[in-house]
Amino acid sequence: MTLMSFFEPSAVKTLRFVRRGEVVEVGNVPPDRTLLELLRDGLGCTGTKEGCAEGDCGACTVVLGQIDGGALRLRAVNSCIRLAHSIAGMALWTVEDLAGEDGRLHPAQEALVQCHASQCGFCTPGFVMSLFGMYHNHVARGESVSRALAVEALSGNLCRCTGYRPILDAAQLMGSLPPVRLDTAGLLLKIEHLANTPPAQEADSAYKLPRTLAELLQARSADPAAQLVAGCTDVGLWVTKQHRQFAAVIDLTRVPELGRIDDLPGHWVVGAAVTLADAFAALVSDRPQLRAFASRFAGLPVRNSGTLGGNIANGSPIGDSMPLLIALGARVVLMSERGSRELPLENLYTGYRQNVMAADEVLAFVKVPKAASGETLKAYKISKRFDDDISAVCLAVKLHIEHGAVAHASIGAGGVAATPVRASQTEAFLTGRPWTLATVQQAMAVLRAEFAPISDMRASGAYRTEVLGNLLERYWLESQGLRQINLESFVLDDSA
Repeated sequence: MTLMSFFEPSAVKTLRFVRRGEVVEVGNVPPDRTLLELLRDGLGCTGTKEGCAEGDCGACTVVLGQIDGGALRLRAVNSCIRLAHSIAGMALWTVEDLAGEDGRLHPAQEALVQCHASQCGFCTPGFVMSLFGMYHNHVARGESVSRALAVEALSGNLCRCTGYRPILDAAQLMGSLPPVRLDTAGLLLKIEHLANTPPAQEADSAYKLPRTLAELLQARSADPAAQLVAGCTDVGLWVTKQHRQFAAVIDLTRVPELGRIDDLPGHWVVGAAVTLADAFAALVSDRPQLRAFASRFAGLPVRNSGTLGGNIANGSPIGDSMPLLIALGARVVLMSERGSRELPLENLYTGYRQNVMAADEVLAFVKVPKAASGETLKAYKISKRFDDDISAVCLAVKLHIEHGAVAHASIGAGGVAATPVRASQTEAFLTGRPWTLATVQQAMAVLRAEFAPISDMRASGAYRTEVLGNLLERYWLESQGLRQINLESFVLDDSA
């Protein structure tokens, strides 16, 4: 075991994780210290770069490993917006950890060299780590890497030298290089050991990791001012961009109930700590047409870290999961030591990033109805960049058409009000009317008049209003069989 301490003692917790096959222990880590700060300033791992400090560029990408269903699962994440303590008990890889003891490069590194896939080199460590995660999640399991898979796996990494083609070539070359295996059994033993032996001072720590739902609710009741975190993709931004500090943090990701997805008759129950990647995978399994929308939520490292519950609780008006969930009729379950209550997702919000949750309550579960016979559903995201970008406008439309008329309409919208919203006036207008172009054109006017979006750095209010109606028209055109009107119809050729 390696023991290190770099910070002044306070009400902080010793951080322990697995790196290079051994347990690393770092003392006196403040609760709001980011993983990138710990790596670069504390551990001297300067191969991990700071580019944007907001999870947009991928230069700081590292890979985390943890037990999932008894197996080792690797995820590439952004270290710049990940709190250091959130990796407690996990395995960690940085770009310095990949080469063999004899100096032989890992296939992720060697492929980049052979394909001349590095230009200025600043982004290269992040690409290496995303490739490393893809290698062990796919190539090491005997799967081939298609161009489309490579694009998705690297969606959170930006190359400002525009060198994407050789990087994608490298992703596909990895499988032809001499294989490298991880000591999975050894890693699992060490991760299990850490899970069973928490540090002695944990009860008094400013960073709490409750391990049961009862412990979480008790901790929330005892300290309602503590900052709740899950994947840290929002709170990390508050630290890096707003320079906010937190005296106490409660991390809910170790609560088993909140990390589950329950497949029940008629609906899914998604725990608040389920990652966006896993939550969307469940939704896509039920509604395959959501796959493109899900992959555009953010880059893969953000989806690997951020959680569905966190995205909902944060309540951003441009959060992409909420308009979709509103259209699907999702409900949220709020819990405290006093009990629980359930309400429609859209009723959670009272204003900009404000909600009805009491100080001692936690958003614990999301209930999402499964696809019903006869429904048609589409979700649209409009952003300046196709991948790894925040929406200017988001619209999700679910209709039931019976005998040529709209029997039921459910529409969620984002980017057009202070909160994610249900387009109730447009729903009411459509219900009972014939599903015709004339009806759609009238509904477009109703939808545009229903909201008064603001102008900001992403789009003007007038643009948002115009696009909102246009998306409803796109929905109509697609319902009539037209397909070549958006990028979802574009298939990337492996030779591209």
